[in-house]
Parts: sequence; C-alpha cells; structure tokens
Amino acid sequence: MAVPAAQAQSPERASPEALVQAAVEGVVGTIQANPDTRNGDITKITTVVQRQFLPYTDFQRTTRLAVGNAWRDATPEQRQQLFEQFQTLLVRSYVLSLTQLREQNIKFRYKPAQAGSNAADVVVETRVLNNGDETQIDYRLQRTPTGWKIYDINMMGAWLIEVYRQQFADILARGGVDGLLKYLSRHNAKQATGS
Repeated sequence: MAVPAAQAQSPERASPEALVQAAVEGVVGTIQANPDTRNGDITKITTVVQRQFLPYTDFQRTTRLAVGNAWRDATPEQRQQLFEQFQTLLVRSYVLSLTQLREQNIKFRYKPAQAGSNAADVVVETRVLNNGDETQIDYRLQRTPTGWKIYDINMMGAWLIEVYRQQFADILARGGVDGLLKYLSRHNAKQATGS
C-alpha cells in the first residue's frame, strides 16, 4: 500500500489536499485490508477512525461553530462535555458511512485548494468514484500551529456545521446547554446500543 502524501512529509508542512488524502485513504485502506473491519465490525472501524482520522481534525472548532452563541455561555465543563458528545456523534456518523464502502473498489480524486499561500481557511474538493458512481465530498480546513486541520465536511451539498447548527438551535432554545447535552448523550447512548 502506498504511503499517503501527508505521511511522507511532516503534518505541519503537508498541503491541505495531501492531508485530506492521508486522512481519508489511510482510514479506507486500513478498513479494506483488515478482515474484521472489512466484514463490518463497528467497534473496530470506530477504533480505526479514532486512531487514523481524528488526528487530522479540529472537532473542538467544529463543536464551537455548531453550538453557536451558546458556546460562550457554557461553562468549561459543559464545553468539554459538548465536545466529547458531539465528537462521538460525528465519529459514529463517519463510521456508518464507511461501512458502506468497506468492500468497494473506491478511487479518490482531489482538487487542490484554491487559495493563496497565506490562506488560513481552505476547501479541498474530493470525488469518490465507486463502481461508476461519483460522489462529491468537500473538506474545509483551517491552518493551525500544528498544520492544516479538517473542521467541516460537505456531504451531498450540506456542510455538517450548518446542518447541526440549525438542529442544535431548536434544542438550545428549549433547554439551553444542558438540554443539548442531554440530547447528545441520549442520542449517542441509543446509537451505541443499536436501538
């Protein structure tokens, strides 16, 4: 298996498209190479995502943007709980989408980010080619002191942060930060038990 471009150079210096390629192809390659994950073992796929995809992300920023203005009013403990619960939800969603791809012959195409060398925020457009079908998935990244980090994903024309910001706004309006925490905890517990 080829070493993804971002792994061949330090993550701090990797281009946004090389980083996305390393994150995506590293996870998919590992899942397809291991019999347990290829057979759909959700727990093992989750471990792969946590180990190989999360280091490329800034889901703390994702959480802050999805929660919106309520983030400022949350206590440090509530912020940490929101981050942990939302990251669990995001990982679970990603794992479920990967179970659809685990035995497929997938190819990826990456379009270099259109931004100047001093850009701090870019979008990397990708195309997932699967048995003649093409799906666009875009990744929004921000430059950080430790390199580029993925913080938003556009699947089927909808950016995750926008989708969740709208959903969370209703919950926050009714129950505040504690109400959102209860919702996320219940949702994640239901997903974990498969009910």
